[in-house]
Order: sequence, then C-alpha cells, then structure tokens
Amino acid sequence: QVQLVESGGGLVQAGGSLRLSCAASGRTFNSYAMTWGWFRQAPGKEREFVAAILWSGGSTYYADPVKGRFTISGDNAKNTVYLQMNSLKSDVAAVYYCAATEYGLSCVARYDYWGQGTQVAVSS
Repeated sequence: QVQLVESGGGLVQAGGSLRLSCAASGRTFNSYAMTWGWFRQAPGKEREFVAAILWSGGSTYYADPVKGRFTISGDNAKNTVYLQMNSLKSDVAAVYYCAATEYGLSCVARYDYWGQGTQVAVSS
C-alpha cells in the first residue's frame, strides 16, 4: 500500500504564493514508472486536473488555467512532489490532492493512489 501525504496548504493573500508538498511512503514501487499529479476540488465542483509530472524524464503538464503560475517538480531522493503556486487568485481556492498512477496523465479515474488533500484558501 502506498501512502501519499500532502502538506503546505493554508490561507494566503491574493497575489501571494504557496508550495504544496506530497510525500510518498509505504510499499516499494517503481517510482520511475509513475506519473504524479495534482488535482483540486472546489465546493460543489468535480475534481479537476491541475498538473502532472512524469517521473522518468521529468516532463510536466498543466491545465490551461494554471499555466505560467504553477510549477510541478519532484525530488527523487525524497519521493516527494511539489506544486509551487504563484500569483494566487480566489479562483484557485479548493482542496488540493496529490495522486500517483502508472497509466495516466490528467484523468482522475486513471490514478490509483491519492492523498487526503490539503486546503488552499485565498483572501482578497
């Protein structure tokens, strides 16, 4: 069983920044074959794709609304993925989830492992 634990969420002023972290632990798996993703879910809305990184090669992918403002990165040695969020606006407020999969990119259903989520709120 793989456990994913997110951290770094909180309340930030509009225009500010946050860095979310996702640490993986549990059974050994081939992390280099994995895709790590960040998703978010606002109240009353479906969970949506934010960003993903292919562990092998480091290619990154972003949803259009966050391109240029968010950056996903990873630390192999720590089995940790990060989401740097800059120039935050109220529309990014949601619960952010980290997830991992061997066969997917932006589709929620393709991800097998999920964290518990971390809340991000933006004050104006």
